Amino acid sequence: MGSTGSRDESDADSGIAHFIEHLLFKGTKNRTTRDIAQITDALGGHLDAFTSREFAGYYNKVTDDQLPITFDLLADLVTNPLFDVVELEKERGVIIEEIKMVEDQPDELVFELFSESFWPKHALGRQIAGTIETVSGLNRDKIVEHFQHIYSPQNLVISAAGNLTHEQIVDLSSKYFADLKNYNGTYERIAPVTRADILLRHKRGLEQSHIVIGMPCPSMVDDDRFVVNVLSTILGGGMSSRLFQTIREDKGLAYTVSAGINSYIDAGCLSIYAGTSPDQVSEVIDLSMVELRKMKEDLVSEEELQRSKDLVKTSIVLGLESTRQRMSRLAQQEIFFGEISSIDEIVKDIQEVTAEDVHKLANNCSSLTKWL
Repeated sequence: MGSTGSRDESDADSGIAHFIEHLLFKGTKNRTTRDIAQITDALGGHLDAFTSREFAGYYNKVTDDQLPITFDLLADLVTNPLFDVVELEKERGVIIEEIKMVEDQPDELVFELFSESFWPKHALGRQIAGTIETVSGLNRDKIVEHFQHIYSPQNLVISAAGNLTHEQIVDLSSKYFADLKNYNGTYERIAPVTRADILLRHKRGLEQSHIVIGMPCPSMVDDDRFVVNVLSTILGGGMSSRLFQTIREDKGLAYTVSAGINSYIDAGCLSIYAGTSPDQVSEVIDLSMVELRKMKEDLVSEEELQRSKDLVKTSIVLGLESTRQRMSRLAQQEIFFGEISSIDEIVKDIQEVTAEDVHKLANNCSSLTKWL
């Protein structure tokens, strides 16, 4: 997993990290695209990748006896890409279609539009895939330069979970990454400034209006990160949450209504999302604001607080039943904290959240951004 993502691009090169992610599967110095596909199928695993705003990852899930060949394949992808011009042009078309697809998915588009307005003129507000204009302007030289700058040893984290040993991973890492060149892979990150705004976008042919209401919240590494998780869960994290009970169960105004967190190394956003009929938008917004004001004005009961803490803890623990989730968690903790916290430590931190903590944070997160 790489400790850089789309926020580490320039405005002109927006989408280049995501473009590279696609291209690493399109042939290496040792394997053709077909070779990669055939090996993946023969392993019977699940080879995939992703790009986020702060990191990118490449992973495969296979049986333990296939660990060496899987490691060989993944290492080959991230250290020896060809960036073949023909494949590059084909993949450019694929990515442009991917960008267009978001326009046809209003429940995704509304969050992209929200981020762009919430963190204006900042990399965290840009779409990860870039725009049709920026992707069209990315040539091979730019892509190779960015790859060499970012895919450097100091930016790479190797994480694994399953029936394996630490020594196995160290030996394989030494074997396949020993010759990786150390380029000047440094980058500067500037924290975003939040803007409160109201934006309306009309799109014909939709049966629903999609709403996002958001506000700044603690970052991924802030001491209050556990408090905001509990607060978000109380608001809209489950069937017993306030938004779900009020807007869906009591009023029947929406099928989907929830609260969630997008957090980064130096910023965070707590948001409410709902999809409803156009003639019910105002009522859904009003009810959401009522619940937000209640969080600021009144202490949550101990029963509701404990129920929400239990839901947060259970979600984390159950997530670790997946080797992929466990692997990803280890990598992210190394990237953002430089150390690994045990599940017991995390559960303890969640359990220590008090009603007073939630009340204080609800009042601190008072700058509201509304996006319809």
